[in-house]
Amino acid sequence: MCGIVGYIGDKIATPILINGLKKLEYRGYDSAGIATYDSNCVNVIKCKGRLAALESKLNEEMPSANMGIGHTRWATHGEPNDVNSHPHISQSGKFAVVHNGIIENYIKLKDFLQSQGYEFKSETDTEVVAHLIEYHYKGDLINAVIECVNDIEGSYALGVICSDCETQFVAARKDSPLIVGLGKNENFIASDIPAILEYTRDIYILEDKEVVSLTKDEVKVFNILGAEVKKEIYHVTWDATSAEKSGYEHFMMKEMFEEPKVIRDTLSPRIADDKISLDNINITAKDLENIDKIYIVACGTAYHAGVVGKYIIEKLAKIPVEIDIASEFRYRDPLLSDRNLVIIISQSGETLDTLVALKESKKRGAKTLSIVNVVGSSISRESDYVLYTWAGPEIAVASTKAYNTQLAALYLVAFDFAYKKGHIDDAAYKNYISQLKELPSKVEEVLKNKEVIQKFSSQHYNAKSIFFIGRGLDYALSMEGSLKLKEISYIHSEAYAGGELKHGTIALIEQGTLVVCPVTQDDLIDKMVSNIREVKARGAVVMAITQEKNSSIDKVADVVITVPDIDSLLAPIIAVTPLQLFAYYMAIEKGCDVDKPRNLAKSVTVE
Repeated sequence: MCGIVGYIGDKIATPILINGLKKLEYRGYDSAGIATYDSNCVNVIKCKGRLAALESKLNEEMPSANMGIGHTRWATHGEPNDVNSHPHISQSGKFAVVHNGIIENYIKLKDFLQSQGYEFKSETDTEVVAHLIEYHYKGDLINAVIECVNDIEGSYALGVICSDCETQFVAARKDSPLIVGLGKNENFIASDIPAILEYTRDIYILEDKEVVSLTKDEVKVFNILGAEVKKEIYHVTWDATSAEKSGYEHFMMKEMFEEPKVIRDTLSPRIADDKISLDNINITAKDLENIDKIYIVACGTAYHAGVVGKYIIEKLAKIPVEIDIASEFRYRDPLLSDRNLVIIISQSGETLDTLVALKESKKRGAKTLSIVNVVGSSISRESDYVLYTWAGPEIAVASTKAYNTQLAALYLVAFDFAYKKGHIDDAAYKNYISQLKELPSKVEEVLKNKEVIQKFSSQHYNAKSIFFIGRGLDYALSMEGSLKLKEISYIHSEAYAGGELKHGTIALIEQGTLVVCPVTQDDLIDKMVSNIREVKARGAVVMAITQEKNSSIDKVADVVITVPDIDSLLAPIIAVTPLQLFAYYMAIEKGCDVDKPRNLAKSVTVE
């Protein structure tokens, strides 16, 4: 959540700041602003709303400064309005600050600063930072920022400019992502790589409690004690055009059509000579024998991928698996030991709840394996083992292709563990690998039939409440389908295990109620047919998603979306695409902003 961009160099800063913030819109925001240094003065322009509103203001007063910081805010403390927008300035107006994260002890700090005569204008926790830096400032901006962050409890990514410093600005981070872009006669900071990729491919990835000083010619990184830290340059290899729409109306549609490629990219490097090789993850058969339990920890869509992971790892590798919501994991005092493996799933690799769960797991002695999409992200750096999902940049807030690659990674883990433990033989192992290789082409077939889903959506987009029901892996699919629909169409929906209908939920089924039913599990088809008949008998309209071989579903559902035949265990990775398309077209019919749904953010970096 929130986006930060900073620039210092020979060019005019404002267009670069705005361009960078536009590249970060996917993170979610409700206000925006910039602060620039010009003529020994810090100038702040900010407002509620989209970047277009900020640009309108800037057209009236375009700063010509060569240094500045910009911000897109997602409200946590105080309502979205002009006053609460970032940047925030100190009492004297000498300092301007942008901040991503949450200052947990801001009330205590605010009380202290008020006792020292500082007056607050906003409801935010961030204004504390601006005043606190001013309080500590004795002529050295780096030292003032270091003393400030030593007082702070919580998470932060900070950008700070000072009217005394015409050739320098400062940034810092803890638990919220921040990178430094290295250019020629110019340098940058940003919350994420796409914001500055147009200008440089060489970056520093800041670690927790690092503070950085930037001039147009030099970047110096310091630790919290003020000692200089030597950093390695990370060179970005992916193309900026992969973060553009490439002719699609929305990023979400583009990213769904990228699913065949990214599944292939995730699987192919890990399969050679009909064997799975999990990069540098050297978990041996002996190691697996010493694992009593696996925990899978994630949030949102990644959590739903984890539900699939639990099912297939338990079924094939015969290791008990618990699936946990990251925001609840550490607060329930989990029973972790060195005989546990914790699998962390996160698209961004910066999800704060998940990152904290990872740190807690390591503290308690468990080994950690992260499944993440972003190279060099906080979670990937903290983990014992990392399995990257090569999904590329995912810009739409509602995750699609990243979910498919998370499933692909989990299948690799499950098949590898099961084979090493001897629970599947050579023939089964090779069969699963063969079917993995077929996944990209099968997803391509699904995407070719999108018009059927589009037509159905055009007939039902006025639905007030929609139910998703499934059994086994189809229940996991139902949860993800329901979440996708809620996220971007704002239609109320719930997912239920098919067998739970008669335990209360069926009371809500009435004439015209729309029910979506994934039916891909061979051993549960008869049970699901019975559940479909139950809701049909009460007036429901049913859309089913099933494999081509399951002709019996045609006799009970109103509309059937077929996917290519595949082993039931692998069905979720191709059957989720119709559910994603359904959510997309329902949102389009309602006129919703599918890429930037209200109140949501792509990377959740607050607890």
